[in-house]
Amino acid sequence: MHQTVPSPQTYGPGSFVDNVQAAVPDDARRIFSILAEATPGFVSEPSVCDKVTFEGGADPIIPGPIKAPVVAAALHAMCGVVANEVLDERDGKKPDRRVVINTDHAAFWLGTVGLVKWNGVDLSDISKAGKLGEVFETDFEQGAFGTPLRVRATANYPTKTPGVWYQLHGSLNADPVLRAIGIDPETPCETSGEAYDLISKHVQKFSADELEMINVRLGLCGNISHTPQGWRATQMSKQLSRHPLVNYKLQSHAIPTPPAPLPRLPTDKRPLAGIKVVELVRIIAGPVIGTTLAALGADVIRVNCSRLPDINSLQLTLNAGVRTIDIDLGKEEDLAKVLKLIQDADIFVQGYRPGVIASKGLSLSNLLELAGKRGKGIVYVEENCYGPDGPFHSRPGWQQTGDAASGASYVTARSMGHTDGTSILPSLPIPDMVTGLIGALGALMAIRDRARNGGSYHVFASLVAAAAYPLRPEVGLYSPEVLRKVDERFKWEPMGPSMFVFELLQVALNGWKKVFPDLYSPSSQFTTTLTGDWGTFNLLKPVVSLNDHEATPKWSTAPVPHCYYDSSKVSWL
Repeated sequence: MHQTVPSPQTYGPGSFVDNVQAAVPDDARRIFSILAEATPGFVSEPSVCDKVTFEGGADPIIPGPIKAPVVAAALHAMCGVVANEVLDERDGKKPDRRVVINTDHAAFWLGTVGLVKWNGVDLSDISKAGKLGEVFETDFEQGAFGTPLRVRATANYPTKTPGVWYQLHGSLNADPVLRAIGIDPETPCETSGEAYDLISKHVQKFSADELEMINVRLGLCGNISHTPQGWRATQMSKQLSRHPLVNYKLQSHAIPTPPAPLPRLPTDKRPLAGIKVVELVRIIAGPVIGTTLAALGADVIRVNCSRLPDINSLQLTLNAGVRTIDIDLGKEEDLAKVLKLIQDADIFVQGYRPGVIASKGLSLSNLLELAGKRGKGIVYVEENCYGPDGPFHSRPGWQQTGDAASGASYVTARSMGHTDGTSILPSLPIPDMVTGLIGALGALMAIRDRARNGGSYHVFASLVAAAAYPLRPEVGLYSPEVLRKVDERFKWEPMGPSMFVFELLQVALNGWKKVFPDLYSPSSQFTTTLTGDWGTFNLLKPVVSLNDHEATPKWSTAPVPHCYYDSSKVSWL
């Protein structure tokens, strides 16, 4: 039987390590069983879990000790199981429905946002050549990374508190963060190293708690880089632990609505074909929800605002299968367009803080009232950093703050030999990707239950919860011996606390290219080619594979830029 043991000397207080390495597919099955049992309402017939096959290489293929691909594979398997239940509900039961999950594919999936070719050219090569501007007609970054100082406003720094580091986050607007620690944003810095050193000197004037309170008071992003034990001791962690990782609930207090039959389309057999989704999201976690639901067949309309900053390159991957429109919720006529779309929507996804969305009439209570009046339940999906309640629940946050809060950054640095509190982000945007997957899984379960029982449902996915789950005792971390073996195979490049998320991602991508040079070849089992108005894209396929070929997840359209379609003309398909 698989066991983990405390590893305070290896990975720090509150960490646990495998006593024996299990093959990755076997470990994914183990975590799948744990999650299936811990997720209320997951399946009505536990025997369906026996119809999942995990395959792939025996050894890990990402840098660091965190078993993110194992957890991701388990969650993808859960999506596949529920997708088959949806098919049973819509088309009639078939006892031979199966799910196949490749754990290597699940690992690559964590690097989705960097694994794309546009018109035959790799994204990293486009970036190195300085030709990203030729790809994006509209610059959504709006100068957010225009200077070395603004780039390094998002990094891990030592504080005045001995052995405690802090994750600063510029949040696509670094100037307030820099001013908060006493730096003029226009201070000239020629290099990233010079910028990091300057910020470091200022950060070390503050204790970790002082930095936390400054950011809370000013409404800025950031978080103490806790040890796993340190995070579990916080009130926020204790509050978050009261909720299951996949957190969806029937809203029994809402106006009752009858069962909503699943649409049946003659030309599309995917599980969510005909399901309508509106999403108000930015960056990674929220868009992962939409593009995952789109692969399952949903008609997804993503609402962006050209006035708000975003990260340009994400459009190349996370807009697969969706339509995008430009909406400014500050304008009454635009808000009316969104409300008109929501009137017929089955799922609403939003990634804004509670007060922001409520002021626009788009809170959970607002849409539950709408659902009651129309006589058809709605699935309301939220994603944020810290969870649905607790002292930090309305605080803004990002993937990096989730990694810092949970202990993931601390553990990653320990795996590289740092014992002085140094914190280094994992090489992959794990909390973002896993949070999006959790949100999509919750939405899928809710649509299944709405078809069976009626009602409206609330789904909540948290970045910190996603970051903290792989650090739980029952999951375990890979031993240093396993890491040495993986490092010998991939020869990962150095990683450090100053590095931005896309610089760290490139470490994983470069290692994969050495070992998997044919990832984008026509014979690759992991990638697909989509062609549309914006060109030809080579992308990772969805991870979930169903044995019903017509129903297996896939995107029907290539990515389009943000704000691509005329909002006054877009309607449901």
